[in-house]
Order: sequence, then structure tokens, then C-alpha cells
Amino acid sequence: MPMNARDIETMIKDAIPDAVVSIRDLAGDGDHYAAEVVSESFRGKSRVQQHQMVYQALQGNMGGELHALALQTSAPK
Repeated sequence: MPMNARDIETMIKDAIPDAVVSIRDLAGDGDHYAAEVVSESFRGKSRVQQHQMVYQALQGNMGGELHALALQTSAPK
């Protein structure tokens, strides 16, 4: 069963409360999304650490219900 974009956004915001999250459905199938996540909590962390924080927020759904996620993360400018 595919994930809803709103569910993805909610899971990320629940784990990273200050995050500004933008989700796009890339293929219209509910399985392939692009996400941009901006959070002060990313400041000073490597890109890998930032992505790990987002994947942890998705609670194991990555690779299961959520097949593909093109991820962009950053701290606010």
C-alpha cells in the first residue's frame, strides 16, 4: 500500500518539529516522492547525518510502503 504525501510530511514534522517540509509525488503512484526538508537541527551535521534523521523519522517505511524518496535537506539560510 503506497504512502500518502501528507503522512510522510506528518512523520517528518513529528520527529523534527521545526522542519519545513515540501513533498512532491514524482510519478503519481504514491510510491515515488521528492522531499525538501529544512531544519535548524541540521546545522553542523553532514548531509548523510541529515538524511539519516529523515529516514529515522519515517520509522522503517522507506523501502517498504515508501519505495523511493529523492531527498534534499538543509539548515535555514
